[in-house]
Amino acid sequence: MRNAFIDRATTETKITCSLEIDGTGMCDVKTGCGFLDHMLELFTRHGRFNLTLRCEGDAHVDFHHTTEDVAIALGSAFSRALGDRAGINRYGSFILPMDEALAICATDICGRATLVFDARFETPKVGDFDTELIKEFFAAFARKLGAAIHLRLISGENSHHIAEALFKGFARALSQAVAADPKSQGEIPSTKGVIL
Repeated sequence: MRNAFIDRATTETKITCSLEIDGTGMCDVKTGCGFLDHMLELFTRHGRFNLTLRCEGDAHVDFHHTTEDVAIALGSAFSRALGDRAGINRYGSFILPMDEALAICATDICGRATLVFDARFETPKVGDFDTELIKEFFAAFARKLGAAIHLRLISGENSHHIAEALFKGFARALSQAVAADPKSQGEIPSTKGVIL
């Protein structure tokens, strides 16, 4: 089983995260932010990961620290569960329609953290959640996993739909990237022989 447990505490957040990469889409998350919980549930379901996560954050300020630190914990969990990255596909991509929104999502688990984020939101908030935090989430996730993540919105008007398209599409792309490559015989998927 490729799994990991993360226990992370700062002056701003306290997070525990339990991840199983080879799961069934089971999700039990409570971050203190309803919209972030919803996005994590979509991510978990569409990636077929199992995730249990708890966060106590400084939501009285806003959801910035909660969102970024949850992504740090989740990216760290994926990194730990994948170990040396032997035997994985490494690459994944998906085009996802969500009503009028259409997103292209691709990732390379290469050891080099990069985020290319080309998406605009029509509103500054969805409920009480700042839509600018979605970019912060993926940037923190990319740093901790050591992955290049490309997210591009082709069309979209409803901010909720845009966010869903990005999280679902990325989950599908990540699921491809972390899946076992039956042809690799457990090799590191790099000509360097190592992914750092």
